[in-house]
Amino acid sequence: MKDMMTEDAVIVTDAGFAPAETLPAHDLASDATADDLAAALHADVVRIAFPSFADGRGFTLARRLRQMGFTGHLRATGHVLADQYAMVRRSGFDDVQISADLAARQPQDQWRARANWRDHDYRSRLRGA
Repeated sequence: MKDMMTEDAVIVTDAGFAPAETLPAHDLASDATADDLAAALHADVVRIAFPSFADGRGFTLARRLRQMGFTGHLRATGHVLADQYAMVRRSGFDDVQISADLAARQPQDQWRARANWRDHDYRSRLRGA
């Protein structure tokens, strides 16, 4: 996985943008296998690559890793859009690492608008009915 340079990256959390920090991590590509997931289970931090915003395999990998018992920090990296943030969080990711260019095109307010991700799914609408 090609890693973004830390100084050119931004971390997105429910609170907004933060500068990227260097974390030793187990990196998984979007085409990771079950064996790759098993090898990542004992890492403290796992980063899953999103090579394209249209490539949703990272969501499945995150969910599978959490279902396998992973309790560490899970970070999505690469081409994730603000519109996808709620799905990122529901899939089990803790945060997202994006390029500074993407952060400039999709400012913090676009990401924070989706930070209340627990309330914006079909189940919340059903509970309110």
